[in-house]
Amino acid sequence: MSRSKPSHQARTANPQSFLACLSHFLTPHVFKQAQQCLKSRRAFRWHAQPLLFVLLTTTWCAGESLPERFETARAFYVALHQRRRRPGKTFVGFQKALGRVPLPVLRTVARAMRLQIACVLAASWTVYGFIPLGCDGSRLACCRSEELERRLHHRPKKRKKRNKKPAQAPAPALISAQASATPAPEPKAAKARAEPSMPQLWVTAVVHLSLGVLWSWRLGKGDADERQHLRRLVPTLPRRALLVADAGYTGYAVMERLQTAGLSFLLRLCSRAPLYVEDKSKLQHYREGQVYYWPLRQQFKEQPPIPVRVVRIAADKGAVWLITNVLDEQRLSRKIASQMYRWRWRNEGLFRAYKRTLGKVKLMSRTVVQVHREAEGSLMATQILLAQGAMALPQTARVRGELPSVRKVLLEIRMEIRNVVGMYLGPRQRHSYLERLAQARWPKRQQRTPKVRRRWPGRKDHRPPGRPKILKMGTTLKDLAARTLGAKSCANC
Repeated sequence: MSRSKPSHQARTANPQSFLACLSHFLTPHVFKQAQQCLKSRRAFRWHAQPLLFVLLTTTWCAGESLPERFETARAFYVALHQRRRRPGKTFVGFQKALGRVPLPVLRTVARAMRLQIACVLAASWTVYGFIPLGCDGSRLACCRSEELERRLHHRPKKRKKRNKKPAQAPAPALISAQASATPAPEPKAAKARAEPSMPQLWVTAVVHLSLGVLWSWRLGKGDADERQHLRRLVPTLPRRALLVADAGYTGYAVMERLQTAGLSFLLRLCSRAPLYVEDKSKLQHYREGQVYYWPLRQQFKEQPPIPVRVVRIAADKGAVWLITNVLDEQRLSRKIASQMYRWRWRNEGLFRAYKRTLGKVKLMSRTVVQVHREAEGSLMATQILLAQGAMALPQTARVRGELPSVRKVLLEIRMEIRNVVGMYLGPRQRHSYLERLAQARWPKRQQRTPKVRRRWPGRKDHRPPGRPKILKMGTTLKDLAARTLGAKSCANC
């Protein structure tokens, strides 16, 4: 391929080839922004375009190790750009060039791709006046190298066991005899050093629930705070976004941050949620209503309560209680809230596809620098893969909420890579790449069996959150709420 700019046919509204579909998201503007951030680079063999292209293609290629995938990805890039200067041949050189790329450069590329995805899928981006986004987190295992065990160590928290008091105190002579017979206990610090650490990486991902496309993400250690990750992801959320999450993200700081940014949220409640009303409501026939979310810590600090609306949704086992800052029932009805929360399971489907289908249950890099770049590159590749599958679906299928099959889309991409590289020349396809992607859909069926078929060892059974307890405000709380809300409204003015 020549150095000239891609033709107009590659940027048409309906691309047909694999390279044309890639150019819809990896535009020259994306590579230009990456090149501007790498002005002072001295690696002449690995410029911004081949480096990013090979990094993304490595996730799609098949292979048991990263060097095997790198060989296929590099051959694919060379076959597409035969008139350009060839990049480096060794995987070690590729890792060194990638390690010199700062992480803000990859985040700049991810931000440019987000804007491009929003433009390509603009026709089905909004649902019922909202942009439904789901947020959830998951852990990624890492190699047990010395550096990763030292810097990404994660030890699960152990609950303290209460020592039962003996029914009768033993005699002093018996105590002294037992102390002399038993050896001295080992110090706790020495035990902690002897225990093997578990290097893990935590990823918090935001997914478009209607299309199933990955939107943004945040990386951290295995014991990272997912609520803090969500607060840092708020600048990446678009306007008219409706964030849907489970009960683990319910908190005053998260809700205040979302409300200050002008975004809507739909979170699941638990029995410990501090909810208050001015008049006591009967929960027996309770469906929805306006309450105040006000924890005790914020009451002591004289911070204003957050006015929210509680929505009760009937389920097969009990009921699901949701909380939202959309106070207008006409704008977000109970039916729409129920559908949005049912779509939240697609966030779990993203992690399943990322870990199992793309083989990222355990990251293969052995240093902290390479682990973060492998995770960033694989997440961007997953984002492009899902966006291609959603772009190929017809508009009627998008409206019905159908999702593309990640496995089928990945097989089509690997077939294109094999055909270009020349490793395998399959039968000539009668349909184009985009037409074959349109048939790669997730089979739509009704779930009739439980998702958890058998009990896994070491995993606790899921216990759904209980119904919230709505308390009545006293005279003191009413005066404090009126004073703090009035001060907040005056500050906003």
